[in-house]
Amino acid sequence: MKIKIAGIVNDSIVDGRGIRMTVFTQGCPHHCPGCHNPQTHDFAGGTWDDTDRIFGEFCKNPLLRGITFSGGEPFCQPKPLKALADKVHERRKDVTIYTGWTYEQLCAMQDPDVDALLSVCDVLIDGPFIEAQKNLDLPFRGSENQRLIDMKKTRETGKPTLLDLGW
Repeated sequence: MKIKIAGIVNDSIVDGRGIRMTVFTQGCPHHCPGCHNPQTHDFAGGTWDDTDRIFGEFCKNPLLRGITFSGGEPFCQPKPLKALADKVHERRKDVTIYTGWTYEQLCAMQDPDVDALLSVCDVLIDGPFIEAQKNLDLPFRGSENQRLIDMKKTRETGKPTLLDLGW
């Protein structure tokens, strides 16, 4: 399945727990001031890639704990990311997704494709980057308002449950 990406990092340690492949999607409607990836905002930018090719690259690294979808805004391309996430889960690896929307906003969209991508997400890092709340000491996020949500527990309880990093 085709997907528009800004780039891929094959061995990130800053985009979620463990060593991860990070796929940076192209296109973002949020345009957060101070964004770390402003080059990903333009929906006309980036390059087309194929989820099967990306998954093939993912499989070449046995050290990966999982895959991270960042951006850009991953929920602007939910179908190809859902397909990729399904393959990653078949290998018993996890899926982390960054989004500028909150979990509640994503649920309120009532979009079956967004819901499908949420259903295969293990950790959701939600909320826009807010420059006034920037904090470089936070694990895996840039501003105080952003949450690390344990999606398995969230699906069990029906309300956002923060991830316990156990540190």
